[in-house]
Amino acid sequence: MPEKVRYGVIGCGMMGQEHLHNIALLPDTEVTAIFEPDAEMAAKSAQIAPSAKLVASVSELLDVEEMDCILIASPNHCHVPQMQEIRQKRPLPLLVEKPLFTDPKESAELEAFKAAYPAPIWVAMEYRYMPAIAALIDQVEQTTGGIKMLTIREHRFPFLDKVGAWNRFNRYSGGTFVEKCCHFFDLMRLIMKSEPVRVMASAGQDANYKDEMYDGEQPDVLDNGFVIVDFENGSRALLDLCMFAEGARYQEEVVAIGPEGKIEAFVPGPGRFWPLELGDPPVAQLVISPRNPKGPRSIEVPVDPALLDAGDHNGSTYYQHERFLAVVRGEMDLPEVSLEDGRRAVEMGLAAQQSARTGQAVTLTSSALSSVAC
Repeated sequence: MPEKVRYGVIGCGMMGQEHLHNIALLPDTEVTAIFEPDAEMAAKSAQIAPSAKLVASVSELLDVEEMDCILIASPNHCHVPQMQEIRQKRPLPLLVEKPLFTDPKESAELEAFKAAYPAPIWVAMEYRYMPAIAALIDQVEQTTGGIKMLTIREHRFPFLDKVGAWNRFNRYSGGTFVEKCCHFFDLMRLIMKSEPVRVMASAGQDANYKDEMYDGEQPDVLDNGFVIVDFENGSRALLDLCMFAEGARYQEEVVAIGPEGKIEAFVPGPGRFWPLELGDPPVAQLVISPRNPKGPRSIEVPVDPALLDAGDHNGSTYYQHERFLAVVRGEMDLPEVSLEDGRRAVEMGLAAQQSARTGQAVTLTSSALSSVAC
């Protein structure tokens, strides 16, 4: 492995550019090749990574010799075909943005892919690495005495504008519970240390995108909902999502409760959206509330301002790349977020989409995914 790790990047829209900003902050790394078909996004990417070669296809990117790993940050429905092209031509270590896939039929394809791919694959689940949430994960067992209930609340702004409005349609994004919420389903499995067995959802499109039309078609993505998940170990989790609530002080709230206490993480949204007239943006908080002796304790969890300026995810993209690079350099054996983690998070999201559409709970079994539709 050379002293400097060289990235190839596929897809440099909004999230891809956040990755570029964070890679630029990491020591001994550089971006050497970028494939971004949209001219405006490609021009912006070239400003962030001026030494990178702009190429016209995935195949051309794979021909760039000076490359040690690949980041995929393209629209959701492109991930699996691009992964397959990489496998066939040049299987380098991969960091693949969530969601790993959007179509239930791709699950079996990914099983075969995993068996045949000779290099590490890391699925990008940034929320694991938000410092306040990482602190909650580290202390949850000690604080709760064994977690029984988990609530994840995200009250945020609507989906931002993306190239071609792909995030406005279920067929491209997988649906809101896949596109936006696979992060949270991943957190549920990680925190609960158990697998989901049943998913129940109620959701709708009640405020956003109703006045938008694209080629004569109105967006069909959900903008709010509740999802209840039952786990094998008897614990349960609730997702509370609202995408027209950007006026709140905190964007994400994670609450874990057990017989001995409660622990909460509060994470603000992107600082660039915070009203200047209100002063400095909020700082993330961790709150620990033991049952005995009673009395909550609040701890600020600040993030380096340079990391906050580099993206919208409370510094987590930088910390995620640090861990991914440890795998690429051979300093860590396995990815912390595996292909299976990515697959299960999408499975839960697709089940939530189905439950919201049909009004029926979805039981998750080894064959459930094949019958779950977007």
